[in-house]
Amino acid sequence: MANAASGMAVHDDCKLRFLELKAKRTHRSIVFKIEEKQKQVIVEKIGEPTQNYEDFTASLPPNECRYAVYDFDYVTAENCQKSRIFFIAWSPDTSRVRSKMIYASSKDRFKRELDGIQVELQATDPTEMDLDVIKSRLSK
Repeated sequence: MANAASGMAVHDDCKLRFLELKAKRTHRSIVFKIEEKQKQVIVEKIGEPTQNYEDFTASLPPNECRYAVYDFDYVTAENCQKSRIFFIAWSPDTSRVRSKMIYASSKDRFKRELDGIQVELQATDPTEMDLDVIKSRLSK
């Protein structure tokens, strides 16, 4: 089903991989990319369960937009082990204007396909999604 605003479909693999991340925890992260020619969102990369946050952010292209989800583990002040699933809309300032527009117009519908996202971040440069930002968003 294509998105009326941007005409982007969501490949079934996106939902399947997200369910694996959420329910089975077989992945730490997923990076999604819009294939403009095919007019659909596809899975570009999958992070192993052992992947850390720095490896994940380094895997995002510096000059191209992407969507990504990251399953972030943390320990609360009460010493409880928890995790939060972050949705990150990566739209670097250096990416093409057309690309930024397509990603922006497709984001909400794509996000609705991924049931279980707990925190959303919009980042235009790496400092907007560094570890301190992630930690500050855990309690929200």
